[in-house]
Amino acid sequence: MADRRRRVLWLTLALVAALVVVGIGGFVAVGGRSGLAAIGAGRGLWVASIPGSPAFGDPRQVLAPDGQAAGASESGVSQAVTPLLADKRLGNVALSVIDLESGKALFGRRDTEAVTPASTTKIVTAAAALAALGPYHRFTTAVVAGPGAGEVVLVGGGDPTLAVGPNATYAGAARLDTLAKQVTAKGKVTKLIYDTSLFTGPALAPGWDSDTVSGGSGSPVSALAVDGGRKKPAADPESETPGIRSADPAKDAAVKFGKLLGLGPGQVVAGTATAGAQPIAALPSPPVQWLVDQMLGFSDNVIAEALLRQVAIAKKQPATFTGGAAARHQVLQELGVDVAGDQLQDGSGLSRLDKLTPQFLTGVLKAAVSPDHAGLRGIVSGLPVAGYSGTLATRFGSDAAAPGIGEVRAKTGTLSGVDALAGVVMTKDGTQLAFALVANGTAGSARPVMDKLAAKLAACGCA
Repeated sequence: MADRRRRVLWLTLALVAALVVVGIGGFVAVGGRSGLAAIGAGRGLWVASIPGSPAFGDPRQVLAPDGQAAGASESGVSQAVTPLLADKRLGNVALSVIDLESGKALFGRRDTEAVTPASTTKIVTAAAALAALGPYHRFTTAVVAGPGAGEVVLVGGGDPTLAVGPNATYAGAARLDTLAKQVTAKGKVTKLIYDTSLFTGPALAPGWDSDTVSGGSGSPVSALAVDGGRKKPAADPESETPGIRSADPAKDAAVKFGKLLGLGPGQVVAGTATAGAQPIAALPSPPVQWLVDQMLGFSDNVIAEALLRQVAIAKKQPATFTGGAAARHQVLQELGVDVAGDQLQDGSGLSRLDKLTPQFLTGVLKAAVSPDHAGLRGIVSGLPVAGYSGTLATRFGSDAAAPGIGEVRAKTGTLSGVDALAGVVMTKDGTQLAFALVANGTAGSARPVMDKLAAKLAACGCA
């Protein structure tokens, strides 16, 4: 009965996903990855569309709960995960597992202790961005008249995925080529001023490793950047090469834009637009949901930091790391999430000073599936799928982890000495669980153990 139910569930998902992709095109299908949220409420499956979709609207239950299914229990989950938690590779491990329907805690190991979460921080940033801005919101990169004849000002709007030239790191990104054509159609440009004043404060967060930029993990945070602050487009956003990131992404972006206008580097300078300057051209970013998909799927640190600052602006806080953290905390409180233990310093999880509790993470995931917060559906849709997409595409390959393939959606997290995995999983009997597994002080790679644990939740009935 359970196997038949699972086949029906995933066939239903495939049908709905196809309908959504046909209905709203590239907004949901990002880089070949489905943007459809498939999450549970009760032991029946709820299919949630992007909020406001005329085809689907509010979440609907498409398969009734199986009355014979007992559901996961505290003892069942404990029996499944406890032996794996003894693996020494996990170091100081913390775990929270909850039932997504009821929010009931099914297992907790140090789940209320503040731990270093690495990139699972992006789940929290995604929730704040979708709640504060909305999934359809776009950021505008603009060009306005400069102070002198033939002078224009490129005003950064906080979209770090801008593309220029024949290649792009992010498929579907807004293109500066398009913006340049709008500008040159208005007349000859003799000087380009670039304005990055939308974002303020330090460009690097406290607690970031000294090689964050040189090693390619991140970029100085700026309101103006192309290709995620890279010096050249990356064929794979997940792949990094030492030195690929620019130490001055705004200047590099402006010089590239200037070239499109027929200007040399000497004709491109930093500055600010005059209040009330005449608009010349505008370029909207892809929607916030698209940015969230990119951020979660490939653990994009630069997008995460841009979104954090946009949350700060939306909540009338300074567009800094500190302002963004305060604004995100406020938004999560407004969503009803227990924010105890929130000591996050940045949006990406690169900071070693970041701290949160596993219970905080599962609380955010619970909010994401709540009928009260339809705008958060894109969190679950954006999570990598075990064995198929994003940072989980090449994981869950061992026999012990194989049951998790296609069943686990989760955000990864990695720093030296830190491994994390947090997301949602459907158990063998159809119960929907959220889990947050964070290991600090790891000895070697903890990933294989984490994959096995998530797969164990998928394979067990846990009754």
